[in-house]
Amino acid sequence: MGAPARMMRFCPMCAAPLIERADEGEGGKLRLACPDGHWTHWDNPLPVLAALVEIDGRILLARNAAWPEKMFALVTGFMERGETPEQGVARELKEETDLDASEIKLIGVYEFIRKNEVIIAYHVKASGEIRLSPELVEYRLVAPEKLRPWHAGTGYAVADWMRARGLPVEFIDLPAA
Repeated sequence: MGAPARMMRFCPMCAAPLIERADEGEGGKLRLACPDGHWTHWDNPLPVLAALVEIDGRILLARNAAWPEKMFALVTGFMERGETPEQGVARELKEETDLDASEIKLIGVYEFIRKNEVIIAYHVKASGEIRLSPELVEYRLVAPEKLRPWHAGTGYAVADWMRARGLPVEFIDLPAA
């Protein structure tokens, strides 16, 4: 479940090879489907949770182990079955930084079409001692007025959060991956 369309090759019900079929109800949009009608791969976007983490008045930006050296961003993770977005963002924060969320407020919802995701971004006030999971290799604590959002996914949430506080927004280009 949840595998990208390019990886789906067989019907999970009958193991028949999937075919591209025009969806009659949606203007002929092509979808992978079972030729016998058992299953359709809708390939809907995945919900991703993002935390703009505030700790002691500064914003935590983290670098994922797979990213270039100078690339820092928000703490993110996938929402899991049986949890609200707020519970999920608090869980991700705890898993990735060992911080405890005390206040969680929605910033907004953002498209990330390139990765077929929908980002649900929150401002999270947190406390505790930062201990990074193996997924993250380093972090920075940045004064809110020194933040420089990026033209992608969670960067737009950072910009909206800054604007809501009357802070000037100056976008930067992310380093190449």
